Amino acid sequence: MKDTSEKVYQLKLSMKGIVPQIWRRIQVPENYTFFDLHNAIQAVMNWDDYHLHEFEMKNPKTGVPVKIGAEDEGYEHFSDTLLLVPEEKVKLSKLFTLENKNALYTYDFGDDLQVKIRLEKILPGKEGMKYPVCTAGKRAAVPEDIGGIWGYADMLEILKDPEHEKYEDAVEWLGEDFDPEYFDPKDILF
Repeated sequence: MKDTSEKVYQLKLSMKGIVPQIWRRIQVPENYTFFDLHNAIQAVMNWDDYHLHEFEMKNPKTGVPVKIGAEDEGYEHFSDTLLLVPEEKVKLSKLFTLENKNALYTYDFGDDLQVKIRLEKILPGKEGMKYPVCTAGKRAAVPEDIGGIWGYADMLEILKDPEHEKYEDAVEWLGEDFDPEYFDPKDILF
């Protein structure tokens, strides 16, 4: 995507509930919608967008939490009573401010993968630069359908013991080359 905005939002995305921390730093155009941000998070976490998701953050004008998500059939069975704002219609610049910096992204309500989003800076866009861009990060993301952060922690323990009865299954599930410590922003394709 070619950026046509003047400003860029630098966001830090951190997986909630896992230590050592899994995180990414991305820069996105100010004219991005929450749907665009959803797609960027999917790319940097190496997820395939198989599951429902939503954002939650405070409205900077009212201080009231709002949920932002897709208008999918069946969504209402997973969300609570907060009004769902369509993600395609809301630009990041309407809710993120330097005073209202935090949001929560939940993906796969069964595995409950949560990513804390923090606006770090609003920067001038660089001429000729294509956004979004991932500038930094640490550790491989939690894979989809692994049982959330708890299932992932169990899988990592199994991988430490080649004699474990489930070791072969874990290697097959994650792949022989899987390294939980590996992350390189150059590998990210938006």
